[in-house]
Amino acid sequence: MSKYDLAIDPPLMNAAGSLGFAPNLHGQVDLGRLGAFVTNPVSLAVRTPAHGRRFVTYPGGFLVHTGYPNPGLSQVLRRHAGQWSRSPLPVIVHLLAQGVEDASSMARRLETVEGVIGLEVGLPKETSAEMVVALTRAASGELPVIVRLPLERVTELATAAIAAGAAAVSLGAPRGVLPVTDGESAQGRLYGPALFPLALAAVSELAHNGIPVIGADGVYSQEQADAMLKAGAMAVQLDSVLWRGGWI
Repeated sequence: MSKYDLAIDPPLMNAAGSLGFAPNLHGQVDLGRLGAFVTNPVSLAVRTPAHGRRFVTYPGGFLVHTGYPNPGLSQVLRRHAGQWSRSPLPVIVHLLAQGVEDASSMARRLETVEGVIGLEVGLPKETSAEMVVALTRAASGELPVIVRLPLERVTELATAAIAAGAAAVSLGAPRGVLPVTDGESAQGRLYGPALFPLALAAVSELAHNGIPVIGADGVYSQEQADAMLKAGAMAVQLDSVLWRGGWI
């Protein structure tokens, strides 16, 4: 277990993948409205873009497939650790762990980095409860751990994450498939306002069962964020709404 509590005040933050690896003090987003900054996903080794990257719209949102490209933890630290230490916002580093050893190695290296107050471990849709437990325990240490679970499985796997020592679970973007041309389809993560009713239902169920949860998915207004907080979320993450250059 970590020796630090996870407190986000105000209870809003960006979701991993929405604002880069470090806060941009001169960007379009008013960072003063956020209580923490979540980095883009970071893997231990370099990760290149997915072959056949996709961006496909549909009524109510869009599908994205990128493969989570990033330069690897060592380069991210070299380029951004100084920014994290000077950041007006506490930083939560999102880990894209390929296994238990990756999660443990990255967590230990980040425990001494100034400005970092927590870790978020992102898990894929196909993960098992056993892997949730193993990765949560591997990442746990000096920093509180948030386990990001895909929306479509968060109520199934959240209890395992909390039992293994996670400070909270967060809602990751669900995955879907859309047709793009005759006989072809695209797979990827789904974003957009259409996800909000499902996300709010998940937050309500988890909070009712005593699971510390950070809401996300489909939040496009302060009223929707407030609804998640009223339903029991300890904080709310914003994703694609921030790409429009603002927060309504």
